[in-house]
Amino acid sequence: MTSIYEQALGPDFARLHPMTQWRFGLTSDQHTCQIGRGVMEEVWRGRPWVAPFLRIGSRRRIMFPDRGRGVPFTIQNYAYRDSFGRETVTWARRFKLAGMYRSFDATMVYSPARGVVVDYLGTHQHLAVDIHLSVGDRGELRLRSGDQRFYEGFLGFRFPMALSGFAEVSERWDEEAGCFRIEVAVRNRRFGPLFGYRGSFTVAEYPCSPEEIPLDVRPLREERRE
Repeated sequence: MTSIYEQALGPDFARLHPMTQWRFGLTSDQHTCQIGRGVMEEVWRGRPWVAPFLRIGSRRRIMFPDRGRGVPFTIQNYAYRDSFGRETVTWARRFKLAGMYRSFDATMVYSPARGVVVDYLGTHQHLAVDIHLSVGDRGELRLRSGDQRFYEGFLGFRFPMALSGFAEVSERWDEEAGCFRIEVAVRNRRFGPLFGYRGSFTVAEYPCSPEEIPLDVRPLREERRE
């Protein structure tokens, strides 16, 4: 089986560093998971007025308002078939800030119709975001968010970007340090920086059948619309 990221990148997938190919080659038929642990050098947010909006998002595990340095971090990646039969990969991120854990969760699928990876943010898959992938000069994977759509019940509309942000992500393997390095920045075109983090982590692979995937990393609701 071909991973959703290789489907999106096509031949460019081979340009990724071998460790990054391994990381983004996870598929449900492997019956494995990847658990990463590390430290974010910095978790940041924009100006003070941004905090209330991030606080609202934190209720559905979509970003959060806290800031910090030297923040312990874990990421859980599981691949499975969702209730609609789509190959799905979880991105369950946990940050230990001020003695409590903050979460930033997403599930991703590849959409042949849209020709991109679709990232469902949060616990209820209300927000679907197009993710455009590319490969950098150092074999890193670059992700940039595009159009966003909001779904709830019979309601469905393109989310206005004036009220949201564009995300840019870079993840690469650091050969010398023997770890992955990641940098995430979410910005609004008008209001500037909103949220982000940067740091490093290592990843280990473990056996994991579909039945063993923790319910906590799967969405409470699945959305068919992409």
